[in-house]
Amino acid sequence: MTPTKKIYLYDTTLRDGTQSETVSLSVMDKIVITEKLDQFGIHYVEGGYPGSNPKDKEFFEKGKRLRLKTAKLCAFGMTRRVGKKVGEDPNMKALLSAETPVITVVGKSWDFHVTEALRTTLDENLKAIRETMDYLKKRTEEVFFDAEHFFDGYKRNPKYAMKTLAAAVDGGADWLVLCDTNGGSLPSEIARIVREVRKATRIPLGIHTHNDSEMAVANTLVAVENGVTQVQGTINGYGERCGNANLCSIIPNLALKMGCEVIPPGQLEELTGLSRYVAEVANLGHWLHQPFVGSAAFAHKGGMHVSAIRRHPGTYEHIEPGTIGNRRRVLISDLSGRSNILSKFQEKGIQFKPGDPAAEGILEQIKDLEHKGYQFEAAEGSFEILVRRAMGTHVPFFELKGFRVIDEKRSEGEDPIAEATIMVKVDGTVEHTAALGNGPVNAMDNAIRKALEKFYPELSEVELLDYKVRVISSGGTGSSVRVLIRSGDKETEWGTVGVSHNIIEASWQALVDSIRYKLWRSRGIIPGEEG
Repeated sequence: MTPTKKIYLYDTTLRDGTQSETVSLSVMDKIVITEKLDQFGIHYVEGGYPGSNPKDKEFFEKGKRLRLKTAKLCAFGMTRRVGKKVGEDPNMKALLSAETPVITVVGKSWDFHVTEALRTTLDENLKAIRETMDYLKKRTEEVFFDAEHFFDGYKRNPKYAMKTLAAAVDGGADWLVLCDTNGGSLPSEIARIVREVRKATRIPLGIHTHNDSEMAVANTLVAVENGVTQVQGTINGYGERCGNANLCSIIPNLALKMGCEVIPPGQLEELTGLSRYVAEVANLGHWLHQPFVGSAAFAHKGGMHVSAIRRHPGTYEHIEPGTIGNRRRVLISDLSGRSNILSKFQEKGIQFKPGDPAAEGILEQIKDLEHKGYQFEAAEGSFEILVRRAMGTHVPFFELKGFRVIDEKRSEGEDPIAEATIMVKVDGTVEHTAALGNGPVNAMDNAIRKALEKFYPELSEVELLDYKVRVISSGGTGSSVRVLIRSGDKETEWGTVGVSHNIIEASWQALVDSIRYKLWRSRGIIPGEEG
């Protein structure tokens, strides 16, 4: 597909994104994310508001030493304060001290906000916009005007909203960015208003939308269809209230479906990695069901679906997942059919002869286990172990001779003390050891590692990344529980599962599966090739 037009990407994860209830970034976090965005091919990275807090001020000081190849760093600020001379406003001085090639200024374009929020006259607001843009344009390379609440303002007083844009143009604005700040506009409204603005000015237009009506991505795309050439948003849609427009959805839609030139060739495959990197730096879980980049975005569970994608992926996938760095996943559950099992075998490199009855046996076993509460969709390690057992190729690496866990609380004000004792047998040698932990599962984890690391030193590389417990049958404190463990080493991650009425036993099952899966990987044993 030949690109129809070039779209410039403006990322505001480091400012608008951090206004999310769940996002907090250190200065170093912001630096490494900036570098990652630059590597990906983002054109503009908004670093923050240098006049608002010490963290942003420090970021821009460190930002001066960054050697960005693609992105231009942007400082963000507001129009001069009401009644002040622009040259005497400390915010103007702070913006210029950041020494960024781009300064973005937000100004009121809704008359209601001018009179109620700024508590000034409509003419004074226009004057503030014009003077601010003029002052900054004479002292920096590019100046963008973010017309705050533009669509709400236009719907109520279109003449005044357009006057604010004209004031910014008079002051030298290089770009006019139309903002749906409250996130309440519909795509039809965005399209109509952008068309009308496009007719009235030759200055390039940008779009900045929020997701309060679940329309941010749609509103952004329809704005591009009607003449906008700069798109503002955040990675993973982070932002205040319901978030900002999600660049992880906008970018592939623009590039793959609208034929726009967005990022350098070959970089689109890095999108999923970028999404997960930013989530990791922000210390947030990655959204499983996020379009395009989520782990479930190309996950198939229904047997009919899997059977179809085995013939042609286009039957149930709107794009090839590899184009944006994601991958196809076939889920194993009680909804599975034979196609799911065969696809999962193929994905894991497990070889079965055509018509092998073991495949059907594994399917029935999985359905029986899931009826008891097991879940293999996020437990690929346990799934492989199940298959090995069914194939008769199970290599246990060690034998449990017994374990005991003691959780003791000696007084009301003291934390409990957890201790685990374990006995295992490896190649005829019995190892008996004990370890403490901050809880019974942690103590058990420490004890089994301590017992096995002398035989298998690679276990020191394994980290327990996540631990989840879910009640799966109603019965009060006697309910069955499912334990899901996420483990990882320096190369990859894997999940394992355990189910029992006893939470310690369920945890033990998942821990042991995790350790055995690691040993199979590190010892070079490939499914279906043992012996």
